[in-house]
Amino acid sequence: MEETSPGWELYRTFLEVTRAGSLSGAARSLGLTQPTVGRHVDALEHALGLSLFMRTQQGLSPTEAALALRPHAEALEATCAALLRTASSQGEGVRGTVRVTASDVVSVEVLPSIIANLNAKYPNLTIELVPSNRMHDLLRRDADIAVRMQRPVQGVLVARHIGAIELGIYAHRRYLKRRGTPASLAELANHALIGYDRETAFIRSMKQQVPWMRRESFALRTDNDLTALAVLRAGFGIGVCQVGLARRNRALVRLFENEVALQLDTWVAMHEGLRDTPRCRVVFDALVRGLDEYVNGH
Repeated sequence: MEETSPGWELYRTFLEVTRAGSLSGAARSLGLTQPTVGRHVDALEHALGLSLFMRTQQGLSPTEAALALRPHAEALEATCAALLRTASSQGEGVRGTVRVTASDVVSVEVLPSIIANLNAKYPNLTIELVPSNRMHDLLRRDADIAVRMQRPVQGVLVARHIGAIELGIYAHRRYLKRRGTPASLAELANHALIGYDRETAFIRSMKQQVPWMRRESFALRTDNDLTALAVLRAGFGIGVCQVGLARRNRALVRLFENEVALQLDTWVAMHEGLRDTPRCRVVFDALVRGLDEYVNGH
């Protein structure tokens, strides 16, 4: 390995090639030319003394060395992004960038009004909103603040418990008019059910409470929660919906309220090193207030 350390731009290109699987795909993502991307890869391989990619019929496949380097490059990427967010906040008042992550449904259906109010009050504040059901690492600064559906276990996080987001079984009035209202849980087998495709840890825990929800019973399967919500609102069939969201749509009818009431335990968390940072503090507090109002139906 050369004594001069490779620059960040080489690692950034390396990451994009691993994600895209090709020089052309990485070039489009980075806004560079394909030859430039190729030169970056060659320069990084030369500097590290390693072969990072193998050419296959499907494109570029990362070597074992590349797979071992990838998490470290991703950590460097997160650190660089956090550095820029911190630099943008320098100056008086609440200003700069705060990166927030939450589940797909919460990001699209719950947070927009909270963020809009923040923008009205703090026009110099920039929000980076990352909708994802994946757990982002706050310690690695993948995000500054996270809305999570389980209790954070890392001791260096500041966390506020919001409460439980209640889930229920719903159908659109159009669907019930067309197919009839099931009189019992057993009758759901005769209806068009909306459910998951691939089983997750949360789904396994949910199945203990609703064992009648089985993959083979679903008329529509999707692992995208926003898609499931959209087809439910369209009148496709019967599915799970957050009670707070259903309150906004009078056409959605709750079924078996006394028999089925699932819960998503909800927390807002950030790294304790950000607790005294004005931009993060105001966003954290606003999320806590807004989500509390949502959970409690205000």
